[in-house]
Amino acid sequence: MSQTAIFWPMIALTFLIYCVYAVLMLRRRQAVLSGQANARDFKLPLKEPEASVATVRNLINLYELPMLFYVVCLALYAVNGATLLAVIIAWCFVAMRAVHTCVHITSNRLAFRQPIFVLGFILNGALWVMLALHLAVPPVV
Repeated sequence: MSQTAIFWPMIALTFLIYCVYAVLMLRRRQAVLSGQANARDFKLPLKEPEASVATVRNLINLYELPMLFYVVCLALYAVNGATLLAVIIAWCFVAMRAVHTCVHITSNRLAFRQPIFVLGFILNGALWVMLALHLAVPPVV
C-alpha cells in the first residue's frame, strides 16, 4: 500500500467542510429571504439566525478535533507510518465526522451526536498512539 493513501481521508474531510460551508450559505440566504435575518447581521455575526446556528457550530467543530487529525495523518506520512490499519482508522474517523455533521445540522439530537463524537475522538487518539508506537519502536531491518 502506498503511503499517500493517508491523504484520501484528509481530502474527504476537507470536502465535507466545503459541503458544510455550502449548507451554511444556503441557510443564511434563506434566513435573509424569509426575514429571520438581515444581510448586515453577518458583518459581525453576534446573533446567528436559528436556521443556521447549528450549521455554524458544526463548522467550528470541523476545525477543532479534525485539526489534530490532519496533523497526525501528515506525521504518519512523514515517518512512513501510514499503514493499512492507519488508513482504515483515518477513514473511520472521517465517517464519524460525516455522521456527526449529518446529525448536527439536521435533528441535532445530542443523544445521537455525543456517542458519534466520542467514537471519532477515540479513533483520532488511536492514530496518535500508532504514531507514538511507530516512533518508539524502530522498524526491523
